[in-house]
Amino acid sequence: MRRSEINAILRDADAFIRSFGFVLPAFAQWEPARFASERERVAGILEAGLGWDVTDYGQGRFDAVGLVLFTLRNGRAADLARGRGMLYAEKLMIVGRDRLGPMHRHVVKAEDIIVRGARDGARLALRLHAPAEDGSIDRRAPVRVPCDGIVREVEAGGVIDLGPGESITLEPGVWHAFWGEGGDVLVGEVSTVNDDATDNVFEPPLPRFPTIEEDEEPFRLIVGDYARLRSLP
Repeated sequence: MRRSEINAILRDADAFIRSFGFVLPAFAQWEPARFASERERVAGILEAGLGWDVTDYGQGRFDAVGLVLFTLRNGRAADLARGRGMLYAEKLMIVGRDRLGPMHRHVVKAEDIIVRGARDGARLALRLHAPAEDGSIDRRAPVRVPCDGIVREVEAGGVIDLGPGESITLEPGVWHAFWGEGGDVLVGEVSTVNDDATDNVFEPPLPRFPTIEEDEEPFRLIVGDYARLRSLP
């Protein structure tokens, strides 16, 4: 992705989120220079991977395949392993109209996906598959998932759509892809500790983070920029 494209996406994303009355943490508006000058103070943000995230999954077609996220809070994998501490994470996502979040599953993370708001009567659509014994996609078995505590069943590859206020719980291993049906959708995610570097398995295999062409200065940092920031002297 070009940095100029990411900058434009983030400007639109901030306005979209605000239109639903959702207020992000103050650091969502920080310029890159502030992160660089206050690296010690923001070490917890950098370590937890909090903040803006934009990806086209390496496809170069963000309008068709892509996602905008903001990680609000995130615990540590070490705490999750010992079963004590901050064992949860929370994200906000913008799922665009007909913009695919590709088929994937999580190894560790369980998540609630919650529709927080939608434009023009839009709904969040999710295509689901159960995992086979080896973790691959089972293209025959039906899928049973709780939606607001009520179990729903769909055939393999079936679609569940959700409107504002509705949610779905996805256990580790459940394959899912999603998109906005009829418009853009504001989506919340509440989950166990999130590790986007290792916990996403895509089918077919895809990179989780984009390759960025630096054609202009960043408007805001995204989480993929943090490694470079931490390496500065």
